[in-house]
Order: sequence, then structure tokens, then C-alpha cells
Amino acid sequence: MHTIRNLTHSLAMLTAFFSLAGALLRAADTQPAAQDKEKPLIEVLRSGPRPEKALACKQLAIHGTSQAVPELAALLADEQLASWARIALEAIPDPSADEALRKATHALKGKLLVGAINSLGVRRDVGAVDALVSHLKNQDVEVAAAAAIALGHISNPPATQALRQSLASATGQLRSAAAEGCVLCAERLMADGKNDAATEIYEQVRKAEVPKPRILEATRGEILARGAAGLPLLIEQLRSADKQFFQIGLTTARQLQATGVADALGAELAHATPERAALLLHALADRTEHVVPPAVVEAAKSGPKAVRIAAIEFMGRWGDQSCVSALLPIASEADSDLALTAKTALAGLAGGKVDAEIAARLSTADANSLPVLIELIGQRRIDATPALVKALDHPDAAIRRSALTALGNTVGPEKLSVLISQVVAPKEPADLEVAQKALRAASIRMPNRDACSGELGAALARAPASAKASLLETIGAVGGPRALEVIGAAMKDGDPELQDIGSRALGEWMSVDAAPVLLELAKNSKEEKLQARALRGYVRLARQFAMPSKQRAQMCQTALDAAKHPSEQKLVLAVLERYPSVDTLEVAIAALEKPAMKEDAKQSIAKMAQKLSGKSAEADAMLAKSGIELPRMQIVKAEYGAGTSLKDVTQVLQGLASATLQITLPAPNYNESFGGDPAPGVVKQLKIQYRINGKTGEATFAENAAIELPAPK
Repeated sequence: MHTIRNLTHSLAMLTAFFSLAGALLRAADTQPAAQDKEKPLIEVLRSGPRPEKALACKQLAIHGTSQAVPELAALLADEQLASWARIALEAIPDPSADEALRKATHALKGKLLVGAINSLGVRRDVGAVDALVSHLKNQDVEVAAAAAIALGHISNPPATQALRQSLASATGQLRSAAAEGCVLCAERLMADGKNDAATEIYEQVRKAEVPKPRILEATRGEILARGAAGLPLLIEQLRSADKQFFQIGLTTARQLQATGVADALGAELAHATPERAALLLHALADRTEHVVPPAVVEAAKSGPKAVRIAAIEFMGRWGDQSCVSALLPIASEADSDLALTAKTALAGLAGGKVDAEIAARLSTADANSLPVLIELIGQRRIDATPALVKALDHPDAAIRRSALTALGNTVGPEKLSVLISQVVAPKEPADLEVAQKALRAASIRMPNRDACSGELGAALARAPASAKASLLETIGAVGGPRALEVIGAAMKDGDPELQDIGSRALGEWMSVDAAPVLLELAKNSKEEKLQARALRGYVRLARQFAMPSKQRAQMCQTALDAAKHPSEQKLVLAVLERYPSVDTLEVAIAALEKPAMKEDAKQSIAKMAQKLSGKSAEADAMLAKSGIELPRMQIVKAEYGAGTSLKDVTQVLQGLASATLQITLPAPNYNESFGGDPAPGVVKQLKIQYRINGKTGEATFAENAAIELPAPK
């Protein structure tokens, strides 16, 4: 029985695909064009080999018309091609296809007859009802069962009546098929809004002696057809000891659109085992009315832990401000799982009314709920600054620190001074670290960062030494022009700690505006560590940010003049290499005048020449005038492969040779760069013979290795 139904379903899906494709193509085709496509396919059916006939059937499902029906009908008795022919007949939008299938039911037997009957069901041919009804009494039970299901797909009144009569009188497999057909008829009645008629059929199937799957289908259908009147039957399934009926109850509970379903499901929590109660809550959460029944609230307060957690999660998903009073005590419980779940639920409750409810409870909260409320205010970013400021004087350290953290997430510009004062003069030394983090979080949020930096800078000027470092770090995190001014001024005071903090902040600055301050520190600081850090920060700006070529070249020249160590000079030369231009080339050539930099500068110029040579007359003239003899590389021979499977790639590399000793390939791997793989599945090598300034060299590189030719000795 399942085999027949699955086959019918598969064929129906396939036919639907071809029918849709055919409809679209037929709409796009003109009549002559459609005939041009159909005629050769019909000829294939008449005289072509079997494999081509099958393909022709598939095409006729798209392009076929009544002209193809006779040839397709002739194949219905062919065991190898019948199913292909039916695919086309099911899709052809012409009554002649129905007639051909009807005629076939009088001549065919066995599986071929089953197939024809299935196709009539797919086409929902009302003209076939009489023939199908007669086949309900066929001695071949497979044929009779197929007829029952086909009648279910047709589901007009005569088909429905015949199926209900068969359900009452048939036995075994045919009764199961009749039940399945009845369910299909009931589904059609429900779709047409005839729920009372559908209910009668579902009830008949549910009470019949048929396999459990049919009873489950009918039970679900009857509950949905009855609407609110189906609640008792739904509850019966939810209380069933049979897991399958319980599962069908859960499924139907999600689908039943009727008043009172949510309350009925909630009431069942008291009767269910913990495992089932949790599943009920999940089903309730998947419904669309989004209400929290009183029974769910009670389940969250007490009972098995798994049920409480599921109820709390449900409240967090669909609850409103009315749930706050129930969730708050749970969020303070000793059980960390329950407390965390309740806090998460409270944080997730939607709506401004929830925020107002939480804020209103602050003034009357007890010691248990106050920390939770403060934490929620911070998480939800509720404006409750006066109450939080008041909590800063609370004797409980945990509450004070929660209030500081919440202020960091919520305080506005007008009350930033509250957090500044907590950093400058904390109530308790142990609160300082939390206050510092809160001030930093709040400062970064401020809409006007220059105004924020100004206020922090004013506090820095009058703060005790113990608070200056933290304030300066916060100013650095805020960033912007005003912060840059404050940091620059603070570093001139000569305080080593402030200079250290300021130089770190400037070294990570996200604009070129920090360049002058960094340069001044690099030139004038008495500490070598700060000099080096400042210069590296200055070079980072030249490397990282977009700017005109002349500005970058000037910054690099300035950095070279200030550099005191070879490592710093190499950093600058790397920037020149990265941005080759006439301006940066000029700086690199000037570096040749410094003996300590000459060799490094030569290498940088060679790399820059690779990108500039031949692209700028001015650059070519500068290179020629510099007196540097750039390497003259010549590729003599190059082979790529393994063993005797070698590919000559000389011309490819000759075209890539340049003034440097490096060769950059056009693709990320050798095979793509050299036009194919000469030895698939084998580890390959690239062997190059070359001359540099007249000296001969040879080098071998593993597959996909970077190519840098060593200077010949």
C-alpha cells in the first residue's frame, strides 16, 4: 500500500513539474513553432529505438499536444515505456489524453493497469469515476487499491460516495486504500470550506478498522475540521499513552486555529509528565497567537526543572510586561540554570512597556531583585540614571558595581561627570576597576566625541596622579581631533607613564592627524623606547592610510631623517616599495646618499623599478640618473614538469623578467600560469637557466614556490 502511494506521489510531483514547464513553454511558443518541436518527437515514437522513445516522451510532456496522444497511448501496454508515456499523457492539456487513459483501463492488467489508474488520479479526471468505481471490485487488490486512491484525488461527490461505501464493506488492503481515498476527499472538502462534510468522513475513517497511519491522518483532519469543537479530541490525543497519537496531537496543536487552544494546552501541563510538558510548551510556542496562558506562568514558578525552564523560555519569547513580576524572583533563585534562563527571558521581552515596568520597580526593589533589575537596565539600555546614581551609594558592593556597569551602558552626555567622579574619587578602592570600564564604555558611546574628550581632558587636568592614566586611556579610546589635542598636551608634561599611554594610543590612531604629535615625540622624547614607538606609529600612518603621493613621500623622507636604527629605516623603505611613484622614488634615490642605507635603498629602488620602468618617462630618467646598475636578467631556458613530462615555459618567463631578481606569475599556481598541467598527479618542479649581468645561473623551484633567482657567483 505504501509503495502504491509513494509511487503515485512521485509521479504526481514529476507530472506537476513537466506540466508547469510545458505550460510556460507552450505560452511562449507560437503554434507553428510548437508543431515544429512536436512532429519529430512523434516520429521517434513511431520508429525510433527504445532509449530515444523514452527521451521523446519526456520532451512531449513539455511540447506535446493532442497530436501526440495516439502514439503515446500505444505505449501504455509496453512494460518498459508505459511509465514514460504516462508522464507525457498526464501533462498534455487536452481531453484526448483523459480518453486514452480511460480506454487503457479496459485493456490493461496488473502493474500497467495500476499505472494508468494512477495517471487518471493525477489528472483528476471526473469522466473516469465510473470506470474507477468498477475497479474497486477488481480481483487484483493492487488495482483496486490504486482505484481507491485515484478516486480520492478526483474527490467529486460520486467518487466520495463510492469510497465511503467501500470503506464500510471492504477488507484488508483495499479498506486501507479506501480510507486513504476518503482522507483525500475530506481534505478537498475542507479546502472548499465544507468542514461539516469533511468531519463526517474523517470520523468514519477514524472509527474504521484500518491501519494506524490512516487513523492518525483522520484524527488530525477531524480536529482541524471541527475547529474549537475539536479541542476535546485534541486533548484526548495529548493524554494518549500511545506516542504516535501524542505526536499527532502536538502537530495538530500547532495547526489548529481556534479560540481557547492556548489555554487548553496550558491547562494540560498539570496532567503531563515533565518530558511531555516540555513538548507541549514547545508546541504552544510555535503557535501564532503569542499569548502566555496563566498555566504557563504557574509552570515557570514551580514544578520539575525541565518544565520550568521550558515555561520560562516560552515567556521570554512571547511574554510582555505582565511577565516581569513572575520572572524576577526566578532570576534571583539559587539554581544558576533557572536564574540565567529567567534573566535571559527578561532581557528578551519586547516593548517599551517592559522597560517602563523594570524601571518602575527599582525604587521599591528588595535586596534580591535589585541586582537583577540593575543588570537588566544595563542590558536593555533603559534610561534610569537617577535610580542608578542613587545605587552608587548602596552599602552592598555588588549592587554598586552593577550600577556602575549599567551607567556605562546607559548614561547620557549630561551625566558623564558621574562616572568621571567615580574614577577620580571612587567610593571604595575595589570599585575603581569597574568604574574605569564603565567610563570607557560610556565615553565611546557619546554622540559628540570632541565634547566628550573635552570634558575628560578638563577632568584630567585637575585629577590626582592616580587617576590620570585611566582618564588618558579613555581619551585615547574616544579618538577624534579634540582627543588628539588632549593627548599631545598631556605628553608634554614629561610624566613617563602618561607619555607611555599616550604613545600607545597614538600608535593605533585611525587618522593621519596624529602624525605631527608622533613626529614631535619621536624627535624630542628623552626615552629611546618612546622615540622608537612614536616613529613606528608615524610610519604606520604613512603605510596604512590613503593620501596624495607627495604627502606620503614627504612623510617617508621625514621618517628617514628621524630614524636612528636600520630596522626603522627598513620600515620606511618598505613603505616606498609598497607605493612606487615618482615622488617616493625620489625619496629612495636620495637615501643612497646615506652610507648606512645605500644597499637597502638599492634593493628598494630595484623593486620600485619593476613597477615603474617604462610607465613614466620621469621615473625612467630618475633611474638612469641615479647611477644604479639595475640587474639585467635574461631567461635562457625554463622547463616545468616531472621526469620526461616537461613543458617549455621559457617564453612565459622571458615575458615576466624584470629589473628585480623576483618573477611574479600572473596566476596563483604554476599550472594556471604555464597553461596546463604537464604531469597530472605528480609532484613537479620548475627549472630555470638564466643570466644576470652576464653571469650564468641555474635554479630549481618546487611546484608553486615563490620565484626569486639567486645572484650568480
